[in-house]
Amino acid sequence: MPYHMKAERAPIARPRDQMERAVLRLLCSVLIKPGTRLEICRLLQPSDFLDGLRRTVFEEILAAGLLESRQLRTALPARVKARGFPNFDLNSLLAPKLASAAEIEQLFESALCLLKLSGDVTPLTPEPDDQD
Repeated sequence: MPYHMKAERAPIARPRDQMERAVLRLLCSVLIKPGTRLEICRLLQPSDFLDGLRRTVFEEILAAGLLESRQLRTALPARVKARGFPNFDLNSLLAPKLASAAEIEQLFESALCLLKLSGDVTPLTPEPDDQD
């Protein structure tokens, strides 16, 4: 019986896991402006991230404020490791590392889904950032 219960939970956890990862990929993307990133972060809550590592990464992204994407990705590993995740690998978390402009829409959809799960359904509009 416990095996059966575990099998039923797996389909629910997996999409949430993928949504959380997709939102973090979006927030670290060079294709969105720092202001857009901050706006998305303000709509989400750390508690929207069920995984402790992903919650910590989100909190550090939020704390970084208007830092440019490349600077953010450089600073994140040390910040997350300092918070108790010594084996943190940003490249692994963000894999595939680079998101195409077309994929950004899908990542925004993940953010919207996570917002819906938290009860905030404010629409998000992607803004490509050619300067970063």
